Amino acid sequence: MKKPSHNRKKYLGPFRKALSNNLTPAEAFLWKQLQRRKFKGRKSRRQYSIENFIVDFYCAEEQLIIELDGEVHKNPLAEEKDEKRNKKLEDWGFKVIRFENRMVLTFCLQF
Repeated sequence: MKKPSHNRKKYLGPFRKALSNNLTPAEAFLWKQLQRRKFKGRKSRRQYSIENFIVDFYCAEEQLIIELDGEVHKNPLAEEKDEKRNKKLEDWGFKVIRFENRMVLTFCLQF
């Protein structure tokens, strides 16, 4: 299978920028924990595109994608779409983990 392109789809640029400028509280909290190599010295990126997908967070060194899901993901159609997306990303060799926003925010409140 062909390797996916990273951040090369110019038409996704404005979408990535809009997402980066409008982080949810959970995304903002997690980004503070990941940015500037704070997590085990690994470089992380936010709102990163891989082929036609924009992932919430990406660590190239670990081939790891972290997705945070809000209420919009809690319906059968969105769940099916997420499963297909995960499968495609996993077929390309990425590890995908998903957390619900509320899980991150609950953890945030413990700080």
